[in-house]
Amino acid sequence: MRIGIDLGGTKIEGIVLDSTGAEIARSRRNSPQGSYADTLAAITDLVQSIDPDPEQGTPVGVGIPGTVSPATGLVKNANSTWLIGHPIDRDLFAKLARPVRVANDANCFAISEATDGAGKDASVVFGVIIGTGVGGGIVVDKRLLTGGNAIVGEWGHTPLPWMTAEEHPGHLCYCGRAGCIETFISGPAFETTFAQMHGRTLTSPEIGRAAETGNAEAKTALYRLEDQLARALTMLINIVDPDVIVLGGGLSNIERLYKNLPRQIPKYAFSDSIVTPIVPATHGDSSGVRGAAWLWPDTP
Repeated sequence: MRIGIDLGGTKIEGIVLDSTGAEIARSRRNSPQGSYADTLAAITDLVQSIDPDPEQGTPVGVGIPGTVSPATGLVKNANSTWLIGHPIDRDLFAKLARPVRVANDANCFAISEATDGAGKDASVVFGVIIGTGVGGGIVVDKRLLTGGNAIVGEWGHTPLPWMTAEEHPGHLCYCGRAGCIETFISGPAFETTFAQMHGRTLTSPEIGRAAETGNAEAKTALYRLEDQLARALTMLINIVDPDVIVLGGGLSNIERLYKNLPRQIPKYAFSDSIVTPIVPATHGDSSGVRGAAWLWPDTP
């Protein structure tokens, strides 16, 4: 068996999977805010509450909104800023007295979908998160790529390709630079753009539903989003050329993306044709926690 923990900004979810990927147990609770010590305690309590065989020392995988730096062994790039600067993998090992692996939550999403999800039959899978933030992960032959700097898949913090005059130089990002992809195609960015274009506020799901009913303002905003997302994904295809791109996060629930993106991407790609499938995640919101468990693929 293997245990997965998905540490989110508002909730912590835990799951137990057997060797086939079948779910044995699952639980969810609110995430502590602003306290590293409370976060460790909450994860420890959650693991203990779902572990069907505590004496076995079942290994634990943890997905976090950041990553552990190979240079320092400390958390970096975390939206939950109270994690930054702490050795979360070592601290959890000390508390749980069992093997612990920690990875970026977008990487967990990618390994989940590559293992037994929408990319299970593909060799190279790029898992894309387009939600509150923009991130991703690359899996090759069921193995997660992390890289020497542990930033593989951080495409949200590269500039939006082929900016128009209207888009240039781009919005300021929390990372300190302007023009990051995340500032154009994340859920909050999409909602801000809609409000600026049309003078009223709608959530991303509301914009999607309005477009389905033929609302012209919503359709215009979605077309702009699709074009920006197509450019951003084309950059990935030009560099990685994955066998499949799997979309997750809140914006991935907009069904028209899967029809319109394949039409838009060939306009920008450095190829005479593009056959890359773009598909929704099989496991949806559960991919993060399942992928955390699959950080231990070799567990009997």
